[in-house]
Amino acid sequence: MAQTEYDKMMAEDLYDVNDRQLVEQREHARDLYETLNQTSFHDTEGLQQLIKQLFGTVGTGSEVRPRFICDYGYNIHVGNNFFANFDCILLDTCPITIGDNVLLAPRVQIYTAAHPLDVGARTSWLGCGKAVSIGDNCWLGGNSVILPGVHLGNNVIVGGGAVVTRSFGDNVVIAGNPARVIKHLTREEAAQYRG
Repeated sequence: MAQTEYDKMMAEDLYDVNDRQLVEQREHARDLYETLNQTSFHDTEGLQQLIKQLFGTVGTGSEVRPRFICDYGYNIHVGNNFFANFDCILLDTCPITIGDNVLLAPRVQIYTAAHPLDVGARTSWLGCGKAVSIGDNCWLGGNSVILPGVHLGNNVIVGGGAVVTRSFGDNVVIAGNPARVIKHLTREEAAQYRG
Protein backbone atom coordinates (compact mmCIF):
# COMPACT_ATOMS: atom_id res chain seq x y z
CA MET A 1 0.00 0.00 0.00
CA ALA A 2 1.42 3.38 -1.03
CA GLN A 3 2.27 5.90 1.66
CA THR A 4 0.14 9.01 1.78
CA GLU A 5 1.77 12.43 2.06
CA TYR A 6 0.48 12.50 5.66
CA ASP A 7 2.29 9.20 6.33
CA LYS A 8 5.50 10.63 4.88
CA MET A 9 5.15 13.79 6.97
CA MET A 10 4.63 11.83 10.17
CA ALA A 11 7.60 9.57 9.34
CA GLU A 12 9.80 12.69 9.02
CA ASP A 13 10.33 11.99 5.29
CA LEU A 14 10.00 14.43 2.40
CA TYR A 15 6.34 15.09 1.59
CA ASP A 16 4.26 17.28 -0.71
CA VAL A 17 3.28 20.39 1.26
CA ASN A 18 0.46 21.07 -1.21
CA ASP A 19 -1.21 17.67 -0.82
CA ARG A 20 -4.99 18.23 -0.74
CA GLN A 21 -5.56 16.31 2.52
CA LEU A 22 -2.81 18.25 4.31
CA VAL A 23 -4.06 21.59 2.97
CA GLU A 24 -7.57 20.78 4.24
CA GLN A 25 -6.18 19.81 7.65
CA ARG A 26 -4.24 23.08 7.88
CA GLU A 27 -7.34 25.04 6.90
CA HIS A 28 -9.36 23.24 9.59
CA ALA A 29 -6.70 24.14 12.18
CA ARG A 30 -6.72 27.74 10.95
CA ASP A 31 -10.50 27.94 11.42
CA LEU A 32 -10.11 26.68 15.01
CA TYR A 33 -7.24 28.95 15.99
CA GLU A 34 -8.88 31.99 14.38
CA THR A 35 -11.96 31.30 16.51
CA LEU A 36 -9.73 30.81 19.56
CA ASN A 37 -7.99 34.11 18.86
CA GLN A 38 -11.31 35.96 18.68
CA THR A 39 -12.89 34.38 21.78
CA SER A 40 -13.18 36.58 24.87
CA PHE A 41 -10.76 35.71 27.67
CA HIS A 42 -13.83 35.79 29.95
CA ASP A 43 -15.18 32.71 28.15
CA THR A 44 -12.87 30.24 29.89
CA GLU A 45 -15.08 27.24 29.13
CA GLY A 46 -15.27 28.10 25.44
CA LEU A 47 -11.52 28.61 25.26
CA GLN A 48 -10.90 25.24 26.93
CA GLN A 49 -13.17 23.51 24.41
CA LEU A 50 -11.39 25.16 21.48
CA ILE A 51 -7.96 24.14 22.79
CA LYS A 52 -9.20 20.55 23.19
CA GLN A 53 -10.56 20.57 19.62
CA LEU A 54 -7.34 22.03 18.22
CA PHE A 55 -4.64 20.12 20.12
CA GLY A 56 -4.04 16.38 19.97
CA THR A 57 -3.77 16.05 23.76
CA VAL A 58 -4.46 18.63 26.47
CA GLY A 59 -3.89 18.35 30.21
CA THR A 60 -5.93 20.18 32.80
CA GLY A 61 -5.50 23.89 33.44
CA SER A 62 -4.13 24.79 30.01
CA GLU A 63 -4.35 28.33 28.68
CA VAL A 64 -3.53 29.80 25.27
CA ARG A 65 -3.58 33.55 24.67
CA PRO A 66 -4.13 35.19 21.29
CA ARG A 67 -2.69 35.47 18.74
CA PHE A 68 -1.84 31.76 18.58
CA ILE A 69 -0.85 30.08 15.30
CA CYS A 70 -0.11 26.46 14.39
CA ASP A 71 -0.05 24.21 11.31
CA TYR A 72 -2.23 21.22 12.19
CA GLY A 73 -2.91 21.38 15.91
CA TYR A 74 -3.41 17.63 16.22
CA ASN A 75 0.36 17.16 16.53
CA ILE A 76 0.51 19.36 19.65
CA HIS A 77 0.41 17.43 22.93
CA VAL A 78 0.57 19.40 26.19
CA GLY A 79 0.47 18.30 29.82
CA ASN A 80 -1.19 19.89 32.82
CA ASN A 81 -0.89 23.64 33.50
CA PHE A 82 0.41 24.54 30.04
CA PHE A 83 0.47 28.28 29.34
CA ALA A 84 1.16 29.99 26.02
CA ASN A 85 1.33 33.77 26.25
CA PHE A 86 0.57 36.20 23.42
CA ASP A 87 1.70 35.58 19.81
CA CYS A 88 3.11 32.05 20.10
CA ILE A 89 3.69 30.02 16.93
CA LEU A 90 3.87 26.21 17.07
CA LEU A 91 4.48 24.72 13.62
CA ASP A 92 3.50 21.11 14.22
CA THR A 93 4.34 19.29 11.00
CA CYS A 94 5.64 16.59 13.34
CA PRO A 95 4.68 16.08 16.99
CA ILE A 96 5.38 18.76 19.58
CA THR A 97 5.20 17.07 22.97
CA ILE A 98 5.23 19.33 26.04
CA GLY A 99 5.18 18.17 29.66
CA ASP A 100 3.47 19.54 32.77
CA ASN A 101 3.86 23.09 34.10
CA VAL A 102 5.42 24.55 30.96
CA LEU A 103 5.26 28.29 30.35
CA LEU A 104 5.75 29.92 26.96
CA ALA A 105 6.44 33.65 27.14
CA PRO A 106 5.19 35.98 24.38
CA ARG A 107 6.26 35.22 20.82
CA VAL A 108 7.82 31.82 21.53
CA GLN A 109 8.25 29.88 18.32
CA ILE A 110 8.51 26.08 18.17
CA TYR A 111 9.22 24.67 14.73
CA THR A 112 9.06 21.05 13.67
CA ALA A 113 8.59 22.13 10.04
CA ALA A 114 11.54 22.51 7.68
CA HIS A 115 12.43 22.32 4.01
CA PRO A 116 15.18 20.32 2.27
CA LEU A 117 18.57 21.86 1.58
CA ASP A 118 18.37 20.84 -2.08
CA VAL A 119 17.02 23.82 -4.00
CA GLY A 120 15.16 21.67 -6.54
CA ALA A 121 13.25 19.79 -3.86
CA ARG A 122 12.64 22.97 -1.86
CA THR A 123 11.26 24.95 -4.82
CA SER A 124 9.04 21.96 -5.66
CA TRP A 125 7.32 22.54 -2.31
CA LEU A 126 8.59 19.42 -0.62
CA GLY A 127 8.63 19.71 3.14
CA CYS A 128 10.17 17.73 5.97
CA GLY A 129 10.22 17.93 9.71
CA LYS A 130 11.47 16.55 13.00
CA ALA A 131 9.59 16.15 16.28
CA VAL A 132 10.27 18.44 19.27
CA SER A 133 9.80 17.54 22.92
CA ILE A 134 9.95 19.69 26.04
CA GLY A 135 9.97 18.16 29.52
CA ASP A 136 8.18 19.17 32.71
CA ASN A 137 8.57 22.48 34.55
CA CYS A 138 10.17 24.39 31.67
CA TRP A 139 10.01 28.10 30.95
CA LEU A 140 10.71 29.42 27.46
CA GLY A 141 11.52 33.12 27.44
CA GLY A 142 10.05 35.68 25.07
CA ASN A 143 11.02 35.48 21.40
CA SER A 144 12.88 32.22 21.89
CA VAL A 145 12.97 29.82 18.96
CA ILE A 146 13.08 26.02 19.21
CA LEU A 147 14.23 24.41 15.95
CA PRO A 148 13.20 21.02 14.49
CA GLY A 149 14.48 17.93 16.28
CA VAL A 150 15.27 19.65 19.59
CA HIS A 151 14.51 17.81 22.83
CA LEU A 152 14.65 19.64 26.17
CA GLY A 153 14.70 17.84 29.51
CA ASN A 154 12.91 18.77 32.74
CA ASN A 155 13.44 22.06 34.57
CA VAL A 156 14.95 23.86 31.57
CA ILE A 157 14.83 27.64 31.35
CA VAL A 158 15.33 29.16 27.90
CA GLY A 159 16.48 32.79 27.92
CA GLY A 160 14.59 35.40 25.95
CA GLY A 161 15.63 35.59 22.31
CA ALA A 162 17.51 32.28 22.42
CA VAL A 163 17.73 30.16 19.27
CA VAL A 164 17.83 26.53 20.36
CA THR A 165 19.51 24.48 17.63
CA ARG A 166 20.32 21.33 19.64
CA SER A 167 18.98 19.28 22.54
CA PHE A 168 19.70 19.82 26.25
CA GLY A 169 19.15 17.65 29.34
CA ASP A 170 17.59 18.46 32.72
CA ASN A 171 18.15 21.35 35.14
CA VAL A 172 19.83 23.94 32.94
CA VAL A 173 19.42 27.56 31.94
CA ILE A 174 20.24 28.08 28.27
CA ALA A 175 20.52 31.30 26.30
CA GLY A 176 22.12 32.84 23.23
CA ASN A 177 22.27 32.21 19.51
CA PRO A 178 22.94 29.37 19.21
CA ALA A 179 21.75 28.55 22.73
CA ARG A 180 24.30 27.19 25.19
CA VAL A 181 24.23 26.35 28.88
CA ILE A 182 24.80 29.43 31.01
CA LYS A 183 23.88 27.85 34.36
CA HIS A 184 23.33 24.41 35.85
CA LEU A 185 20.50 24.50 38.37
CA THR A 186 21.22 23.13 41.84
CA ARG A 187 18.90 20.52 43.32
CA GLU A 188 17.31 23.23 45.44
CA GLU A 189 16.78 25.52 42.45
CA ALA A 190 15.39 22.69 40.32
CA ALA A 191 13.04 21.68 43.14
CA GLN A 192 11.52 25.16 43.07
CA TYR A 193 10.37 24.51 39.51
CA ARG A 194 8.62 21.29 40.50
CA GLY A 195 6.24 23.20 42.73
